[in-house]
Amino acid sequence: MKTITSAEKFKGTFAALKGDFNYTSPMQAPRVQKIIVSTGVGSIKDKKRLELINDRLTRLTGQKPAPRSTTKSIANFKTRRGDLSGYQVTLRGARMQSFLDKLVNIVFPRVRDFRGIDPKAIDEMGNITLGFKEHMVFPETADEEAKDIFGLAVTITTTAKNKKEAEAFLRHLGLPLKA
Repeated sequence: MKTITSAEKFKGTFAALKGDFNYTSPMQAPRVQKIIVSTGVGSIKDKKRLELINDRLTRLTGQKPAPRSTTKSIANFKTRRGDLSGYQVTLRGARMQSFLDKLVNIVFPRVRDFRGIDPKAIDEMGNITLGFKEHMVFPETADEEAKDIFGLAVTITTTAKNKKEAEAFLRHLGLPLKA
């Protein structure tokens, strides 16, 4: 049995959705623009732990993350302007497609007590943000020590015009949305 990759699903989007949304051109069909993977580091001052988070995020995405710094000083959070607050990676093209394929076929089945994604997570602009409490569900980090676990957020940005169109498109891509 041949598995269908996300690249092949991208190509068949027009044919699959043209009846529901009355598309007349393949350019009207929604596409995934980019995937943003981000993580916060909180109040970590340990340089080795920051390097570890940077290294693991690089392994998960195949691309070096960009550091994000705070824009305001907030006394209650003990942060100063310019302090490191997290890392972010923006994936496009082939890396984006392979990451989405890995997310659907490998990561979601490994999440404990996973019952599907709530369609309410899709915003009105047609994008969806998924949160992972621990990065250990990704296959690149499963064999390492489990002492430094961090969470991350994955935002899938689409060109869908509304929530209904985005939901149909994401179901077509294979995202396990609840019924």
